[in-house]
Amino acid sequence: MKEGKSTKFNIHHQLQQQNGHISPFKFAKLLDPEASWDKDQLGDVLHWIRQVVALVCGLLWGAVPFVGAIWIVVFLVLSSGIIYGYYSLILKVDEEDFGGHGTLLQEGLFASLTLFLLVWILVYSLAHF
Repeated sequence: MKEGKSTKFNIHHQLQQQNGHISPFKFAKLLDPEASWDKDQLGDVLHWIRQVVALVCGLLWGAVPFVGAIWIVVFLVLSSGIIYGYYSLILKVDEEDFGGHGTLLQEGLFASLTLFLLVWILVYSLAHF
């Protein structure tokens, strides 16, 4: 049974190599400062990191319960700080190649703010009322 799965994987892998499409993304690349990034790949990674931060913060803020606009500002600062630290300190990319700090810091910002607010309000409402 295991041999059949292995054969299917090998066939799929060979087809990808024949088409010139090798897996476009590997998780090891996320922490490799020597890896090359194109604009779309880096944008996608930054977007999804921000979504995870929004989900975690929304769950935490709603469960604690935090109230007030200051916590929105705290989320925005925390989220932007994580994104900035990731692309500048971990990946060490030249931000000018990707449109500057503003472009990279804005990647996924509004979607993550929406997700954060949705999760925060839902968790707070369900847990405390």
